[in-house]
Amino acid sequence: MNDDYYMGLALIEANKAFAVGEIPIGAVLVAGSEVVAWAHNMRETWQDATAHAEVIVIREACRLLNRWRLTGTTLYVTIEPCPMCAGALVMSRIDRLVYGSSDYKAGGVESIFNIVQNDALNHQVAVTAGVRADECSAIMKRFFKERRQ
Repeated sequence: MNDDYYMGLALIEANKAFAVGEIPIGAVLVAGSEVVAWAHNMRETWQDATAHAEVIVIREACRLLNRWRLTGTTLYVTIEPCPMCAGALVMSRIDRLVYGSSDYKAGGVESIFNIVQNDALNHQVAVTAGVRADECSAIMKRFFKERRQ
């Protein structure tokens, strides 16, 4: 398995979000080569400002693994995490983040802020950006184009 494969799973989640009218962001958490948890945005459905794909995946993984420290894991997410989600990655001790497309309006990893690699924090997350970026960006563009029409 490789980053392209797992990002494909995150894209499946993003498409599920699209289908129910949620902003199409999907996330998958992997430990070793095992998918531990997967989710997509649910803010509108749950009427919960924190129901971002990343937060849902982290909560589910903590529940399933019965621990809050998610060391030894990689999070795959279609769009660069926002500051809230970037903070959650640091607090949950995720080792690595792989994301598809940058978010120049709300990015908390590289575009606006760099929360996950801030030396002042007690944990830093390794980052790989741009995996299947065109596909990840395309679903967002299609979603907002349809929403404007």
